[in-house]
Amino acid sequence: MKKKAEKKVKADELRAELAQVSSVILSTFQGIKVEDDTRLRRQVEAAGGKYEVVKNTVAERAAEGTPTAPLLKNLKGTNSIAYTRLDPVALAKVLTKVAKDVPAFQFRAGWVEGRVVSIEEINQLAQLPSKEELISKIMFLLNAPAQRVAMALAALPRNLAVVTSEAVKAQKFGAGSAAAGGEPGSATPETAQ
Repeated sequence: MKKKAEKKVKADELRAELAQVSSVILSTFQGIKVEDDTRLRRQVEAAGGKYEVVKNTVAERAAEGTPTAPLLKNLKGTNSIAYTRLDPVALAKVLTKVAKDVPAFQFRAGWVEGRVVSIEEINQLAQLPSKEELISKIMFLLNAPAQRVAMALAALPRNLAVVTSEAVKAQKFGAGSAAAGGEPGSATPETAQ
């Protein structure tokens, strides 16, 4: 059992982390195998987050004075928290996948961008496209009109060259001199004067 001073240090460290997060997901870990827990931790870290098993009183003390206080108040049972400063969608996706693969891992509640969210809302959040996906879609939409303008501008000289080439093949140029009876490029008596 940790000493009181160690618990205070842990609470202070966790408070510093919780003061800067964009999302926290509270879950239970009872019954999770060690290899599943290790995989969970690695996946959460890969998504830019952290995962910790917390004592209820330490979590409640750490949350005091932070926006996450309503989520971590009056905890009961065995609890763990996953949190991130980055993309809440990426964290929700990882945890939702783990919850499907490991039935012992269950959500209790979450806190995202300043408000407490339910288990259903966490699942909905996991189905949203990630921040990177949204940025790439926006960039595509912004880039598409510029590509069309560039293609249209590039097509003008090409189309002019094709039309001119076809007109020369059809002898559209110089038809007036051929109708006058002369060879193209030869002078006629009317034009010589």
